[in-house]
Amino acid sequence: MIELVAERLPFVAAIILMMVGLYALMATGNLVKRMVGLTLFQTSVFLLFIAMGKVFGGGAPILDYKKLKADSLDPSTLYANPLPQVLILTAIVVGVATLAMGLALVVRIREAYGSIEDDAIAEADYAIELEKGV
Repeated sequence: MIELVAERLPFVAAIILMMVGLYALMATGNLVKRMVGLTLFQTSVFLLFIAMGKVFGGGAPILDYKKLKADSLDPSTLYANPLPQVLILTAIVVGVATLAMGLALVVRIREAYGSIEDDAIAEADYAIELEKGV
């Protein structure tokens, strides 16, 4: 049982991280804490993809084409698939940009409403609607 968990440790860590991020996203009304939860959730997805792309015993698929001959390839050689790493690298860049945009919106909400708590923002919006008679 312990060996089974040890083999799948990155997957277990990704699921735990995903649940913590989901809880942080849903359990709090603070917008900054929600952004942190969203980032944790996103990081767990990164970890999951990287863990799935790992080939044990496999190396980087770098071949020297000058020395390469058709009969010199060993079919038993393992190579890791670089596609998950490339996709996650792109996702990390997009994630950082999304986080920066979200935090900029939180700053703007703080300037407009004086709070970053979800309940206070909803109350302020409700008060504005009551003043307008909507």
